[in-house]
Amino acid sequence: MTLSLKLFFSLMLIAMLAITTAASLDRGLVAAAEALWPDLWFRATLADAYFAFLTVWVWMAWREPTWPRRLAWLVAVLGLGSIAIAVYALLLLARANPRDPVSTLLTRNADRSQ
Repeated sequence: MTLSLKLFFSLMLIAMLAITTAASLDRGLVAAAEALWPDLWFRATLADAYFAFLTVWVWMAWREPTWPRRLAWLVAVLGLGSIAIAVYALLLLARANPRDPVSTLLTRNADRSQ
């Protein structure tokens, strides 16, 4: 299962880097936001995405041992979105013991006090 997750998050990272690069070459973020902001569906989709990012960050913050790390991941997720989430997941998977169940990736480290 960890191999499938590594493949999934690697493909997610590659896809997001590719689409972000293509979008950046087309026009800048500020120009795109100025053109799209009047559209209510754009704002609804943007709000939906950021609430999802914050939901994933809450899990990340729960897993991370210190506030500096939690805040660093918050900045990364709010600035990079799915790119940061994919990197976080790949880092967890790289440190994971292949014999452990996937559920251990979702929980805190047992040896850590909170």
